[in-house]
Amino acid sequence: MDSKKYSAGLGELRAVRDELKPLERELTQLQAKIGKLHTSRTEKIRQLGEYAKATSDRIATAAGLSVIDIVALVPSLAPQSASEAPMGPPATESVAVDQLGAQVPAEPIKELGAPTSADEPRPADPAGAVARLGAASTDTDTDREEPAASDQAVAAPAPAATVSGEAERVLPSIPEGGGGDSWFRAEPGLASKRPNFKQAARTMAFLDAATGVLVWQGGTVRLDLGQASVAEILTAVYAEAPATVERIYVTAGDPWHRGSERHEFLKDAVAAWLNGPLPEGWTVESSRGKDRQAGHLVHPRNPVGRWQRGADQHTEIRSVGEWFDPEGADPATVRAAFVELWKALRPHFEDVVLMGSPSQTGRDLWSRTIPTKAGAKWADGFPVMSQEIRGLLHATAGQGRTELITPPRVPERVPGWYEVDRTFAYAKHTWASGVGVPRRITAAAFAAMTEKEQNNALFAPSHWQVRVTIPKGWNHVGLLPAPAPGERSWHYPYQGGRTFVTWAGGAEINLALRNPIAPWRIEILDGLLWESGDPLKSWSTKLRDAWQSLRAAAELHGDEQQKQACRLASRAVRSILLYGIGTFAQRPRITTGSLELGAGGAVPDLPDGARLTGITDTHVTWERNQGFARDQYAHPEWAAGVWSAARAALLSVSTSSKDPATGKPLKAGALHLPPGSILAFRTDAIYTSASVDWKYGGEPGDYLLKGRMPWEQTAPRTDEEFYCLQGLGRQALEAEGM
Repeated sequence: MDSKKYSAGLGELRAVRDELKPLERELTQLQAKIGKLHTSRTEKIRQLGEYAKATSDRIATAAGLSVIDIVALVPSLAPQSASEAPMGPPATESVAVDQLGAQVPAEPIKELGAPTSADEPRPADPAGAVARLGAASTDTDTDREEPAASDQAVAAPAPAATVSGEAERVLPSIPEGGGGDSWFRAEPGLASKRPNFKQAARTMAFLDAATGVLVWQGGTVRLDLGQASVAEILTAVYAEAPATVERIYVTAGDPWHRGSERHEFLKDAVAAWLNGPLPEGWTVESSRGKDRQAGHLVHPRNPVGRWQRGADQHTEIRSVGEWFDPEGADPATVRAAFVELWKALRPHFEDVVLMGSPSQTGRDLWSRTIPTKAGAKWADGFPVMSQEIRGLLHATAGQGRTELITPPRVPERVPGWYEVDRTFAYAKHTWASGVGVPRRITAAAFAAMTEKEQNNALFAPSHWQVRVTIPKGWNHVGLLPAPAPGERSWHYPYQGGRTFVTWAGGAEINLALRNPIAPWRIEILDGLLWESGDPLKSWSTKLRDAWQSLRAAAELHGDEQQKQACRLASRAVRSILLYGIGTFAQRPRITTGSLELGAGGAVPDLPDGARLTGITDTHVTWERNQGFARDQYAHPEWAAGVWSAARAALLSVSTSSKDPATGKPLKAGALHLPPGSILAFRTDAIYTSASVDWKYGGEPGDYLLKGRMPWEQTAPRTDEEFYCLQGLGRQALEAEGM
């Protein structure tokens, strides 16, 4: 650089400074205004929360916040509210029950752990477990969060601190007495019943946005997509394909990510693409009838754009990644996969229609397995739980386990990298689910049970609030989820001697009590206990049969394209099961939308209860929390039960393989690998540095080796490093088979 360029650069820098200064002043003024509005909103929320009939979902919608945000400000609001704690905890004893059923005085809560040292002898037990299973006295429950009140004699307990010093979330509790008992009811006039109509089939096309290749039932063409904007895609596709094509799946070259480097967040890039200029006559879809969705879904990787031309032509552009990773398959192969998917499902579901997403398809297929025969149990439909129970499950039942375990918990250098995944795992956990209205099992009610009744309760479909103490000397991974800082965030405490309060399903509680290393101490505080039924069994069995038939076809078919199509279709069946179960969870309904900027870039008024989520040169995007809708298919108790069982099976589970010596099923899972060898969990997959020799039997829930590098590696510390090793491990295993 010479002096001339240097002087010119200084001039350019001054121009940037002059342009930046007024913007910074505007930003400061705007931030001050936002701060005042936030304060005003908080005051108004607290005022409204004092109304006797106030509900968190109504206030959340009006405020443009989540239900959890509202409850944080007004803890007395159900369903997320915590009950009032007693004025002071009396010095009473709780009752603990050992696994042989003998009642013994409970030790003080701070000494709830199993033996105080690893060398201390443990009492004999036929199951090999010596944990105390306790029921807390209702007078000593000091871990419930109190409502904020100026006349409260005792302040609410401070949230528990994590090892890093951060405050954990305090999970909600069921209110004491009649207030909590009133939660245990079904929503009036709301039950899951079999539909009396068939879904409308939509004509699909498959587009590779990188090459321009478009495939539909009528043929294959190569399009000039230009920059693959919405306008260019709609113009090019409908210049060749008929207007009856209503759904365009993008198989490669995600167009919504083009230009993403210009945006701070990927979601902003997607919103900018969805809200780009449209061809003449096209508009963003506003309405499609009673049972049809409208408007865009702004998702960073799998967005859905919906447009219409006139009153009759409607179009969706979606990512095929919702169904499976196409792994480089061309559009013709992807279309063949959808054909094979329909053919595999048709023998089991006579009304099968492939809807836009696997979650929609899964729910629709399940609804067609609801019994209708007169006199059959639940022929009148499966009742939907009260909003309070659904809200409680939403707040206290996490999904699959996702955890990266980094040094110093594992060595900096590990002897290898192995990935094992439980194939079609959720199908193994759908044979028994809770049905009807649950019973409340308080600490006192649990203490009054016999040992057999307690065991039966824990093995039945159930969800428990517990105080957990990890045995001193514990040196393996954590067993039970606990609330971590942040909304809907979970971690898995593992430090010996630590005590925490959480909610967990019966499957996980049993695993903690009867794990193959050392039993954990569990104290029951409260619980929900359902009648055992099989509402998901027929549906999951049919999906399993379709999955197995497609896997077999992928192995035996003579045509390479059809082999790949069947393999992709089998993964689509997995997605139908996985995401179909997720739809039962019924989270608070979040709707998204976009609006054009006004003259001079003015931000338009947002819909009531909406909050701004993004802004581009031409549009703003918003989202609105509408609380829990009256959804006849809302069954979070089913999703919670499956997720709990799957997390437990990730640690220890019986496989379909037998021990040649005893004939008993062989065990597999993280607890059957050496301490310090577990590197990560991802839903149904374990990543370990120890060589794994579990035999794969091809049944749902069996562990399949998916990646292997039997040489020294650096343990991953970030998600980026983890995914790099995951890809390399799969490539290495594939290369072994070549």
